[in-house]
Amino acid sequence: MSFYDEITALDIRSYARAVDASSDSEVSRALSKSRSGDPLDLGDFMALISPKAAPYLSDMAVLAEKHTRRRFGNTVSMYVPLYLSNRCLNNCRYCGFAAHNKYPRKHLLPEETRRECEAIHRMGYENILVVSGEDPRVCGMDYFREHLPIVAEYASYMSLEIQPLDIDEYREMRKLGVDYVCVYQETYDPECYRINHLSGKKRDMRYRMETPERVGDAGIDKVGLGALLGLFDWKADVVALTRHLMYMRRHYWGTRLSISFPRLRPAEGGFQPEYPVSDRQMIQCLCAWRLFDHELEISISTRESPRFRDVITPVVITSISAGSSTQPGGYAEDHHDLPQFIISDSRSVTEVTAALRRCGLEPVFREARSQIPGMPEAAGF
Repeated sequence: MSFYDEITALDIRSYARAVDASSDSEVSRALSKSRSGDPLDLGDFMALISPKAAPYLSDMAVLAEKHTRRRFGNTVSMYVPLYLSNRCLNNCRYCGFAAHNKYPRKHLLPEETRRECEAIHRMGYENILVVSGEDPRVCGMDYFREHLPIVAEYASYMSLEIQPLDIDEYREMRKLGVDYVCVYQETYDPECYRINHLSGKKRDMRYRMETPERVGDAGIDKVGLGALLGLFDWKADVVALTRHLMYMRRHYWGTRLSISFPRLRPAEGGFQPEYPVSDRQMIQCLCAWRLFDHELEISISTRESPRFRDVITPVVITSISAGSSTQPGGYAEDHHDLPQFIISDSRSVTEVTAALRRCGLEPVFREARSQIPGMPEAAGF
């Protein structure tokens, strides 16, 4: 049974009610278990993101930072997104790339991709996240077969955030040098998912939700999960995302897992979040995730403000972007194309790394590849 079968058999809207019904004693029990090093269950996690846990946020942050430093040391991985294309066939109400938004579309040619990689190299990055809109007519496998080998020349660790693929295609991606695939579910509520995905292949909720399983089956080193917070009741989506993590831990024990927690940002089309998540609520969720899963990798992008990133990074974050452009061709040349979303932290790489060092953290621009135990080399597929 896939995770789609598991989660859609439940009423995830009840999770929000269960979170709000958490008691003081349940919060105390969860914190006590975390202090003693005992594993937390899903009920403990729900208590820690509940209103009853809000007064204990400082205690949670101290415990979370302790677990983060113990597991990951004082280093933070630096990554940068490389947008190859803003072409997309999906109509998603919240996204600047949506097909119904009328503006000039662009996809990089091979020589433009190389210029972008050279500009990224001058910034010091070797951890590159390749991103594109979901238009397989233009950016399909043939396109990636041509462009990913160029990126691989500059990347010690290559990540991918593109349209979901079939398992054989992910196996080929592994051969092309892809180490990490991130796929946001956006929301786990079927009705909310339906009304926010108006047309395009992304309307197929099952295919999208089963993507992490196909990535794991293909033997790719790391899988990234996430929900687009603000699209639906954040308490329900956060608990559902945590169940997704639990499912992946059970079935793909040799795969590294990461989460991202994008909050809706202004984009073309004027979409406004119906369920905004405050900074304090977001920090509480992040601390709860660290207390729940000490091994979990957590990344933060330039969607978030400088102040928020400076506060939360020492506590739970393992990877961070800086100096990002969300527009194709945005590193090598000036341009005025539409970004996918408006960047909130526009500080330079130098400014962000200086802020990290002031917190006693060491930025690392080169991430090592790891071999999954018992998994054959890519050439064996």
